[in-house]
Amino acid sequence: MSGGIEAVVFDWGGTLTPWVTMDFAAGWRTYTEILHASEPDRAREVAELLAAADTGRWAAVKDGAKAFHLGEVLADAAIDTSSELHGKALEAYREFWVQATHTDPEAAPMLARLKERGIKLGVLSSTMWPGEWHEEWLRRDGVLDLFDGVTWSSDLEFTKPHPEAFHAALAAVGATDPTRCVYVGDRPYDDISGAKGIGMRAVLVPHSDIPVEQQVPVDVEPDAVIHRLAELPELIRAW
Repeated sequence: MSGGIEAVVFDWGGTLTPWVTMDFAAGWRTYTEILHASEPDRAREVAELLAAADTGRWAAVKDGAKAFHLGEVLADAAIDTSSELHGKALEAYREFWVQATHTDPEAAPMLARLKERGIKLGVLSSTMWPGEWHEEWLRRDGVLDLFDGVTWSSDLEFTKPHPEAFHAALAAVGATDPTRCVYVGDRPYDDISGAKGIGMRAVLVPHSDIPVEQQVPVDVEPDAVIHRLAELPELIRAW
């Protein structure tokens, strides 16, 4: 094992996958244009309701780090998911987001280098989407099998920066000592303060254009900053 590090856990969007700025309302229009195909005005209206529910849930995470899932956003907008068109509409919504899911090409070789040292690898992502969506995308890009455990907040009661989310991720990879673990993420509040709050070391990847409504000012310093995933194995070699 390298330098005493037992495990490295990664954020997903903006870290393992490069940040892509997306239009929440446009994504939801792909859903409502199927659900209300014969009513374009209604489709636009419901898409706006869904986008507001979506952004509202993310903004609320700042107060208490309560996790949520896709079904709750749909319920907030009073969507009838029993409609026979719901499944097809949801698939269109999911397909809209695929453009933002592609794993950084540097991830696989970086992960393989860490794994060769005996370091356990994990993912902890704040997400409302089902874990199987993420795992399918990681499998598509040939990296899912490199992880010892993956943790999605949509399966948890709390999301980052809540300590329970980080402890769940460490348990998923079989790590027992946070002080021998590293978290790599793109958000100072969610990722850096959350990881350091349970005693982990934290590495910032500072390239994401985080929406203003999701930002939280925080007085915290990462243990290191990297600009490419390929920098990580050498960085933590001496830790």
